[in-house]
Amino acid sequence: MKSTLLILFTLISFGVIGQTKPYLTLADAERMYESAAAKAKAEDWNVVIAILDDGGHPILLKKMDGVQIGSVEVALAKAKSAVFFKRSTKVFEDAMKGEGGSRIATLPNAVGVEGGLPIFKDGVIVGSIGVSGVTSAQDGIIAQAGVQGY
Repeated sequence: MKSTLLILFTLISFGVIGQTKPYLTLADAERMYESAAAKAKAEDWNVVIAILDDGGHPILLKKMDGVQIGSVEVALAKAKSAVFFKRSTKVFEDAMKGEGGSRIATLPNAVGVEGGLPIFKDGVIVGSIGVSGVTSAQDGIIAQAGVQGY
């Protein structure tokens, strides 16, 4: 009986240990940052770029020279919104323009300003990117460049 249970627990353990979900590495985040930063520099836009893991924790955060300090928290908030809700913050921005859209502002961690994008791998959310420092549309362009670098 003991040997049967031991075999069963061993098989279950290996099954669980063998299962992994995709995740965002520091190397992935650095590659995404370089892609986003290249776009920002090409356009002469100074921004803050934040890249979070799937739990909303920072993997990488960089502030370009001359960017207002407030953009640090905004970039983090945009990234957090994108990972928590698994959608672009542009979705919330657009929803806020419609009738009754002000209700979006009452959702915890929902940011209704473009510039935050979720990052998916194999259909699983692995993190997000948030950009702040120029107009929201420009932030969105930079964030998209970062995602394309993934």
